[in-house]
Amino acid sequence: MGYLNNSVVTVDAILTKKGRELLAKNDGSFQITQFALADDEIDYTLYNPNHPSGSSFYGQALENLPLLEAFPDETQIMKYKLTTLPRGTARMPILDLGFTSIVIKQGASLAITPQTLNYLGGNQNEAGGYTATISDVRLFNTFEGVGIDTANATTLNNQSTTTLGTNVSSTVVGTTINLRATTTNTLFGTNTSLQATLTVVGRDSGARIQIPVTVNKVS
Repeated sequence: MGYLNNSVVTVDAILTKKGRELLAKNDGSFQITQFALADDEIDYTLYNPNHPSGSSFYGQALENLPLLEAFPDETQIMKYKLTTLPRGTARMPILDLGFTSIVIKQGASLAITPQTLNYLGGNQNEAGGYTATISDVRLFNTFEGVGIDTANATTLNNQSTTTLGTNVSSTVVGTTINLRATTTNTLFGTNTSLQATLTVVGRDSGARIQIPVTVNKVS
């Protein structure tokens, strides 16, 4: 990881780990259909309307912040995507999954229906649904999104990946995320539990939440 020269305009484009994974499949699943903008490096508390040199310098500290080079770990970059909200919005949308962490037994099932708080004047489900990414899909026999029938969502959901080898992430889209923990004992080895991370992003609001997931072995 390094810093970009913020005195010039630079476009630094790379593939994330997930992008490289899809490209390596060579089955047509690697398709760039959308883009997003984010401001991860910006600390807006540095905006200073009391700067002694006047209004031209209010944002000087922001403009001088270092910019990170693009890096491939999609769980650590572009966490704070830019979004359009109605003028006068006082609170940013946040996601509520009903859980701060998930602990589930082997073979057990769970349905997660995210809700977006402080969104469009209330708390509601987003019409565009939610993108859910599990960091290690081996832990689940079922990891699927339901409730969104658009072509883009269908394509993404059909790319579900299962492997007994390398830790591979999987991403699905829906208004509800269905999970069923693995029944494969060999995955555990000598461990009594396995861990992963679930990341959910609102497709309309850009709100994001990440929680730990634990699958406990049943003796």
